[in-house]
Amino acid sequence: MGLRDIPLKEEYRSDRDDIIKEFFIPCLSNCIEYDRCIEYVSLKGLTTLSMGFDNFAKNKAKLRIVSGHRFNVSDLAIIKKIFSEPASGLNLQTEDPKFRQVREMVKNHQVAVKIAIPNSDDVVGSFSERIGLFIDDKDDVVAFSGTSNRSFSLDNRNFESVDVFTSWNDKSRVDTKIKDFENLWENKTKYVEVYDFSYAEKNNLLKFSSDWVIERD
Repeated sequence: MGLRDIPLKEEYRSDRDDIIKEFFIPCLSNCIEYDRCIEYVSLKGLTTLSMGFDNFAKNKAKLRIVSGHRFNVSDLAIIKKIFSEPASGLNLQTEDPKFRQVREMVKNHQVAVKIAIPNSDDVVGSFSERIGLFIDDKDDVVAFSGTSNRSFSLDNRNFESVDVFTSWNDKSRVDTKIKDFENLWENKTKYVEVYDFSYAEKNNLLKFSSDWVIERD
């Protein structure tokens, strides 16, 4: 089954749709690449993907994230260890299986995270763009925008809407979303600087607080 086989709507909204069940789960289950711009990376979001979908768990799908630079303190401590080479301070034999699975995905080059930080007075606050791309093995693409950061986790209960575009029905819009993401990934976007996660962490470019990103099992 490919993305084109999913009965997709042009818009999903919380008052009339189950956005997670009807949109995210089918697309995540049938893609080989998931590109996402989000306000922050959470440990729960990463572990949900790594444990909940066979295509990610079995090394068949890749994830690229461009995130803002704010993190929850406890999440950052573990994410930093997961992305270190080798995984310093992380005992993969005794740690939570969810963390081991994410670490394996990182080792297999299935997960890459970059950090976008505003570098202009024209941008106040942090990077918070909300777009995503699903790509399948037939090169069909589903793009979306408008969703909140928490829909990266499957227990999201925020009220939100998602606008959806497909490469077979709205190619120009999808091509624009692809170009926007690739420009971010290659650090070619005005008003932000984009760094590899490890570089941003080692050079103290990340902000963290115990009050941010409260997502727990």
